[in-house]
Amino acid sequence: MEQVQVRQPNLVANWRHVMRTCNPPKELDPVSRWLVLTRACVQPMTLTAAAFAGLLAVRAPRFNLGLWLLASIGIVLAHASNNLMNDLFDLEVGSDTRDYPRALYAPQAVLSGLITRRGLIRAALVINLTDLVILAVLALLRGPLVIFFALAGLLISVGYAAPPLRLKQHGLGEPGVFLTWGPLMIGGTYYSATGHLSWLVLLASVPYALLTTSVLMGKHIDKIPWDSKLGIGTLPVQMGEGAARRLTEGMMIAFYVAVVALVAARGLPLLSLLSLLGLFRLGQVLGYFHRPTPKEPPPDYPVWPLWYAAGAFVHTRRAGALLVLGMALGALFPIGAG
Repeated sequence: MEQVQVRQPNLVANWRHVMRTCNPPKELDPVSRWLVLTRACVQPMTLTAAAFAGLLAVRAPRFNLGLWLLASIGIVLAHASNNLMNDLFDLEVGSDTRDYPRALYAPQAVLSGLITRRGLIRAALVINLTDLVILAVLALLRGPLVIFFALAGLLISVGYAAPPLRLKQHGLGEPGVFLTWGPLMIGGTYYSATGHLSWLVLLASVPYALLTTSVLMGKHIDKIPWDSKLGIGTLPVQMGEGAARRLTEGMMIAFYVAVVALVAARGLPLLSLLSLLGLFRLGQVLGYFHRPTPKEPPPDYPVWPLWYAAGAFVHTRRAGALLVLGMALGALFPIGAG
């Protein structure tokens, strides 16, 4: 009897597909499903923040590699939980529908059938309980200031989409992301790794916070036609598309200005200037921001109708990676460091 061979999915190819496109592969495996649900494709922004904080902290006298790793896991889990909770709360208030961008550029967790509402709640609870254990360990070993960073991040995370705050409804989502991916993530991870914090470290978090905020600005610019009809008052809705595009361009340019200023102030190592190579990518992205969104997506474009968000994300990924590389080289060859 001829034996039928069952074709096994290429797991690594599946995972790469999810991380590249934010969408599920044709043959969905459990890990790919989880990556899609938590929107892991945007986790590189948090991983870069963790790496940046660690490289800021690595030369500090009380640097603890284990606690840095624990804090890094904590913020990655917090980002995953935030994405799950945003899907839940946006669904509950009725802003996420099948014809809203969230369900168009990638599967909305519940609407797509990837998970039930109850399953989504359970997943978010498990992640938050895991983060609570991590917080307890860090607070025990580093002190109560860790709790402030965690609770402030949780307040912004939950309040971003959930009533009664609904920060994005009032043009406060973008400042919230700036605070979260800057002083809270980078400052909190640095403090967890070293047990101390300075204003210079908080200032050093500003360049990367500008990059991550530019991605959210791009996303909200893309969603203006939908958000304005629904009365969702994101900053781009309130400013208008033209002004929002110019502000986002300014944020991306300000990243480089801030890096140069921090190197001059000896808050970053001299080799951090390697991030200036990102200006080549920025030039391409600014070209997109100076043109209106095309009427139709380019061939094989994975995240339509997002357009400006994709450009800002590509720039953030490139500039952030170059910054981390420069920081790593600066740690190995500490010239020009404060």
